[in-house]
Amino acid sequence: MADAPQGETREVSREEARKLIDEGAQLLDVRADHEWEAGRIAGAAHLPLPELPQRLGEIDKDRPVVVYCRGGNRSSMATDALTDAGYEAVKLNEGIVGWSGEDLPLEPEGGYVADSGEAAAILQAQKKPSHS
Repeated sequence: MADAPQGETREVSREEARKLIDEGAQLLDVRADHEWEAGRIAGAAHLPLPELPQRLGEIDKDRPVVVYCRGGNRSSMATDALTDAGYEAVKLNEGIVGWSGEDLPLEPEGGYVADSGEAAAILQAQKKPSHS
């Protein structure tokens, strides 16, 4: 795993993240629900950043964790919190924006990177087709 000076978030490239995941690391998406629903990296678990303290027990402490968000702010906070709690955690450089920018696959089919924030969630909900 990538080493960082003490006090700095450890960060990995997309290539390093894929290698870690192939070797058994957990992939953790800390974005909001509407972002997760719009598109995510295959194999990721969803644990929104505000819920992390209450849900730490859902993450296997015996396996490394690769954390991502949209661009890097929330994943930095989550990675630091996980590291402080004794997890071996790194963040994905440039988050899902960088991942999709290299045309790496997203789930579900046709998935995309949603904007973050409450206003974006409202707009997203208004765009959803009604099934009535």
